[in-house]
Amino acid sequence: MNIAIGCDEAAYCLKSVLIGHLEKNHPDVSITDFGAEEGAVVLYPDVAFAVADAVAAGTCERGILLCGTGIGMSICANKVPGVRAAVCHDPYSAERSRKSNDAQILCLGARVVGAELAKMLVDIWLRCNFAGGGSAPKVAEIARLEQAHLQAAAGTASRAE
Repeated sequence: MNIAIGCDEAAYCLKSVLIGHLEKNHPDVSITDFGAEEGAVVLYPDVAFAVADAVAAGTCERGILLCGTGIGMSICANKVPGVRAAVCHDPYSAERSRKSNDAQILCLGARVVGAELAKMLVDIWLRCNFAGGGSAPKVAEIARLEQAHLQAAAGTASRAE
């Protein structure tokens, strides 16, 4: 599995910890690092969109985004069609983000969770898969509504020209 990972400057240290954890404990995972680099100040939307685009394109199967709270990264990633990103700060939400919502991107807040909890959440999130069942129609409806909104927006744009 290829995992995209990215952070802003607030989460650089946590990103480094998680990359080391993934390399040591998940040999089946390859990592594509979208930054930020140590000491770099970045606009987190740029990193979030890069990771989400890689996931949406299928270049990476899943992604991990890190910032101070995880919220900004999640908002940005969820703007990319076909992407479902979830902020998780506890084991149950990490599990359900995959099993119930088929989230391909895990968002964590470096100012909210410590390194050990973050490693645990990543482990849970990686081992869980979409369960389907009663959640399948809900995830399908998310995709349908997303497409309807994209088509409506395209229609509005073409009428404006």
